[in-house]
Amino acid sequence: MKVLLLEDEKSIRDFVRINLKREGWEVIEAATGEEALEIADANTDIEIAILDVMLPGIDGFEVCGHLRKKYPRLGIIMLTAKSQELDKVMGLEFGADDYVSKPFSPAELLARVKALHRRLAPVPAAVEDKNVIDIAPFTLLLDERKLTKKDQEIVLTPKEFAIIKLLAENANKAISRDEILTNVWGQFFVGDLKIVDVNMRRIRQKIEDDPAHPTFLETVWGYGYLWRKDAPHERN
Repeated sequence: MKVLLLEDEKSIRDFVRINLKREGWEVIEAATGEEALEIADANTDIEIAILDVMLPGIDGFEVCGHLRKKYPRLGIIMLTAKSQELDKVMGLEFGADDYVSKPFSPAELLARVKALHRRLAPVPAAVEDKNVIDIAPFTLLLDERKLTKKDQEIVLTPKEFAIIKLLAENANKAISRDEILTNVWGQFFVGDLKIVDVNMRRIRQKIEDDPAHPTFLETVWGYGYLWRKDAPHERN
């Protein structure tokens, strides 16, 4: 696996690089946002980007936005300040899949990277009874990790795909925020439930005809979310 590491503080960058390389991963480093974007364009096989928020020049949010738009299936993890709750939310709004708050342990970061990398991998046919989930007008192609709506692809981030897969496999059943968090981000995720809600807003912007009045991805107030398999205007 090839990882892009964007961090302007050399001591932190060295610390993270050493731990990533111990896992056998190739690490490409950048100290500025501008450098990171140039590296990404020259290395289109990068699978995961780890981006610091506070940077000279363009910040990590802007880099995240550029990368997400150009490489929609890239896994993105933001490094945020522990005390800055807004940084976490903004990172998710710009398209990040996950965040790790500074200061962090190597074990925590590696666990997040590994979990995200698993989400990027195709689902083995032997594990799944079938490689397609039909939730008309949507089709979820598990082996290709793609979602289509009336044969038009909707480009998803790794975490968005994982959320839709979980809900589609349990269509018409309410799934709690806690269950979504555990299944998609992992049992030991230390963030809060806000990360679920931000991702749901992003998904609605992509799949709903009118995101303000969703018919497929419903909110179960005070509990979680539900994928409505047969939306009212699609039944006939």
